[in-house]
Amino acid sequence: MEKVRLILDSSSNTLSDPARNLVVVPLTLTFGEENMLDDEKLDISEFLAKMEANNEAGKTAAPSIQRWLDALEGSENAIIVTLTSGLSGTYSSALQAKDIYLEQHPHANVIVVDSRSAGPELEVVLEGIEALIKDDKLRFADLEAKIAEFRTRTHLLFVLQSLRNLSLNGRVSPAVAKIAGVLKINLIGTASVDGELQPLTKARGMKKALKEIVKQMEGMKYQGGRVVIDECENATDAEKLKEAILASYPDANVTIRPMRGLCSFYAERGGLMIGFHE
Repeated sequence: MEKVRLILDSSSNTLSDPARNLVVVPLTLTFGEENMLDDEKLDISEFLAKMEANNEAGKTAAPSIQRWLDALEGSENAIIVTLTSGLSGTYSSALQAKDIYLEQHPHANVIVVDSRSAGPELEVVLEGIEALIKDDKLRFADLEAKIAEFRTRTHLLFVLQSLRNLSLNGRVSPAVAKIAGVLKINLIGTASVDGELQPLTKARGMKKALKEIVKQMEGMKYQGGRVVIDECENATDAEKLKEAILASYPDANVTIRPMRGLCSFYAERGGLMIGFHE
């Protein structure tokens, strides 16, 4: 297959990589009057400190259409994978950019994929796409259906130690967030079929939470496939989860990565996100 440019947004916790022909487009994070690009220059520790010192709801903004156009510039074949449309207008802005780019470059081919997810599941999907485009017998026109089929076997789980930011943004009540913090209750959830945050269960303490994550993975038909664990200033628990997965599935390929800004905004300090292929 001809060379394909791969484009993600920064919710993927992935950085641009010329070796992969990969471009990452940043979202914007806002506290008060300060706007921050979620790119490789963002200091995550400093960002978390600002977020934790802020008592008002922060905001996130989708990449502009121009940022998508800049990422597409010069490509003949491109695949864009975006943050779920259930949380952001990122998918919509990418679609608009696709239409504009194809008007200007009528012989180009562009696929836009709504991940219905965030964080490490986007990386798992990206790796699936990279495997597909290595198949010389597969036509670009057939890729969209193949990607959709692959995505039926990828999943996302998360565990949150803090609900403070979700409370400030109106997603949980302040009383629930406070009680969860005092009792060290961790929220375990997933991305729903509509790409929205869906709570699954709660666990008191991280030891129980990590056991629950493995249990939930197996309930989602996990059989030893690819796993990416993204952590927000919590490498210790990420390593424990990796060890727990490998104890049952010793041949699994498990990677741990730090979260970038967008996912840190929602997961907060101590949070974990787990993307995996069955």
